[in-house]
Amino acid sequence: MDATVWLFVAQLATIAAVLVALYVPLGNYMATALTSPRHWRVERAFYRVIGADPESGQSWGAYLRSVLAFSAAGIVVVYALQRTQQWLPYSLGLPAASEPLAFNTAISFVTNTNWQSYSPELTLGYAAQALGLAVQNVLSAAVGIAIAIALARGFASRRSGEIGNFWVDLTRTTLRILLPFSVIAAVVLLAGGVIQNVAGFQEVSTLTGGTQVIPGGPVASQEAIKLLGTNGGGFFNANSAHPFENPTPWTSFASIILMLAIPFALPRTFGRIVGDHRQGLLIAGVMATLYTVSVSLMTWAELAGVGAAPDAAGGAWEGKEARFGIIGSTIFGTSSTITSTGAVNSMHDSYTALGGGMALVNMMLGEVAPGGVGAGLYGILVVAILAVFIAGLMVGRTPEYLGKKIGAREIKLASLYILTTPTLVLVGTALSFAIPPVRTDVESTSIWNPGTHGFSEVLYAFTSAANNNGSAFAGLTANTPWLNTALAVVMFLGRFLPILLVLALAGSLAAQDAVPPTTGTLPTHTVQFGGLLVGTIVLVSALTYFPVLALGPLAEGLQ
Repeated sequence: MDATVWLFVAQLATIAAVLVALYVPLGNYMATALTSPRHWRVERAFYRVIGADPESGQSWGAYLRSVLAFSAAGIVVVYALQRTQQWLPYSLGLPAASEPLAFNTAISFVTNTNWQSYSPELTLGYAAQALGLAVQNVLSAAVGIAIAIALARGFASRRSGEIGNFWVDLTRTTLRILLPFSVIAAVVLLAGGVIQNVAGFQEVSTLTGGTQVIPGGPVASQEAIKLLGTNGGGFFNANSAHPFENPTPWTSFASIILMLAIPFALPRTFGRIVGDHRQGLLIAGVMATLYTVSVSLMTWAELAGVGAAPDAAGGAWEGKEARFGIIGSTIFGTSSTITSTGAVNSMHDSYTALGGGMALVNMMLGEVAPGGVGAGLYGILVVAILAVFIAGLMVGRTPEYLGKKIGAREIKLASLYILTTPTLVLVGTALSFAIPPVRTDVESTSIWNPGTHGFSEVLYAFTSAANNNGSAFAGLTANTPWLNTALAVVMFLGRFLPILLVLALAGSLAAQDAVPPTTGTLPTHTVQFGGLLVGTIVLVSALTYFPVLALGPLAEGLQ
């Protein structure tokens, strides 16, 4: 192997070693934090304020209503902060955001998508960034973890019909997990050179005698939870390619670890809750397999970029930072798109056709390898239910998973979950090209790269929105009335329709009693089942998205 391959293997092995070291302690800590019978004093005070009884459980319907009410309140607050920011302290003299943009941004951050169709440092002041966006970075991530834990309780419960208490799950995830780890992460990033100030815009003299305006801001605090909560929204327009957000190769490495730590540790938490660590290990292994294949393919595509310039440069360097290199860019890009983070330290729009296509495929897998905080776990568990059902059809037995029968209701809910996101992606993309007034507006003001690449840009936008990722192909100008509205609707439905289906599934499972295993029960902790689960994820995604990929990145790659 040449030096480049050794560098890639060394970086990937180092990331794997860190994640393996965190798997048990972090997973166990989260399980303890979320299932402990004891409430902290500050938590009890919060429950009294909102009128919640922390000792009472909720049915799936009550849990869902709590999630929707809390999220709706968050959308209103973030919208109001943007529309009134000119009167807020530290507004930096910036005007209020327009109604469509404020609507889009509010839904984006509450749904953990963090899609940004604007330049943050030129659009939002410090108050709107800190009180609106940074707060939702914490809370939207907490909601995702809460839903995953509710589904885990559905498997663990025996004829209770209850899946926990949303307000307890939200509070504990926020106070015991996300906030303390975010503080630690922010200190680490500060030590690496990420800025944290309220300096506003500073005019400085350049070496050539000219002047330049340098923006400041409370970046490290927002950067930490942006990564740890798989949010992805940047303080600056260049996101993690900006030297104030990500100044050095080792801060980029730390960012990758922050994106992957909780999603890869949550399977251990799941194993603790259902009482079988082997189940968590199997899920983590499937996630790791898909991640490794994906990052290898994307790195190969960028290092083997076709053309005279890539050949001379030793790879496709366009859109990448020299301080990170191609390998540092592709590992970050894979980690960002295969989770729901959406942060970028290089421009995905500048990747080769196949490299950019891999970023698309990462999201089209359903954000399950390892996916976003919470969302990745409950997503892969839904696919596991489908895999168990398929295996049951093969051998002619009633499918069971973790002691629960998978009947007609469960498979209908799982099927609807799997169909929801592709429907939103394909319908949104189709409408953007099929409706004449919309097509005219998009082509005249948004798509700067016509042909197959322009199609890929729109497809990427709706894929990112529906999967609550938030990254973008940079050639698309999304701050238009149609895209602001359409993407906001897709983000909202892409977040809360799956949550509805997952909670309904959790309630159905919680109402069942445990089924004793028999000789006909399919073991779901074996390598054989892991292979079936990987195959199900890949096959479902391929059958769903291959035709539309053939119109975009595959067609471009063959030109």
